[in-house]
Amino acid sequence: MAISYDKLMAIEIPPREQTYDEKDCILYALGVGLGHDPLNEDELAFVYEKNLKVLPTMGAILGHPGFWIRDRDTGIDWVRIVNGEQGVRLHAPLKGQNTVIGRQRIVEVIDKGAGKGALVLTERQVTDKASGEPVATVTQTTFCRADGGFGGPPRQAPEPHPIPARAPDAVCDLTTRPETALIYRLSGDRNPLHAEPAVAKQAGYPRPIMHGLGNFGFAGHAVLKTMCGYDPQRLVAFACRFTAPVFPGETLRTEMWRDGTMVSFRTRVIERDVIAVNNGRAEVRS
Repeated sequence: MAISYDKLMAIEIPPREQTYDEKDCILYALGVGLGHDPLNEDELAFVYEKNLKVLPTMGAILGHPGFWIRDRDTGIDWVRIVNGEQGVRLHAPLKGQNTVIGRQRIVEVIDKGAGKGALVLTERQVTDKASGEPVATVTQTTFCRADGGFGGPPRQAPEPHPIPARAPDAVCDLTTRPETALIYRLSGDRNPLHAEPAVAKQAGYPRPIMHGLGNFGFAGHAVLKTMCGYDPQRLVAFACRFTAPVFPGETLRTEMWRDGTMVSFRTRVIERDVIAVNNGRAEVRS
């Protein structure tokens, strides 16, 4: 089975209603590395219900429609997909508990050619169920590694955000734990690629890998800590490209460049000296 461009573009993804509470916010924060130091009260505010703060990057998982690529007739080899790019723009600070509606649509499908894969670009509007007010806009590019050459119309992929040539203005190291992917998956992404060794090997990896959105959260944690003083209201938008897998237990070094209200960033795996997150762009309030 292969991708049919017209059929895939016509797929309607049902809206997703999601009710979350303090426990979900805390579990998400634990899954992206907060709480490692029990004496760090800045981090404690995100993993303890007293005066709870919510990580801005959690907006990227709200109202998620589930594993629709696998569960619907898409023609995509779901075992070999990875998250290529991710972005979130917050329209209001996230509440510690709420019911939201996520409405996701396919924006474009790009055929990179035989042996080069395909890109599926999606956008999700997340709104507050009670008020109807916008909460977040979530964008994603899914890289379908085994699905290029299906004959889609020629399309140009969006240009990535450039990283400055100068030395970084700040650096932040965060360590993942061996069980990090198993914790993060409880926030909604149950893809067995991140848990089952056999599925990881089938996908071409020696062992289960971190979620792209988990790496997204770690990078967001680094920017929030370094550029926003752990104030979630200061981080307005966050986007990046995923360029290499991360294995649970590795150390992530996020390099940051500040230019006014824009922060460019990338994240390197220290143990293997590979860039796992690149072309990052965050918008912060001063």
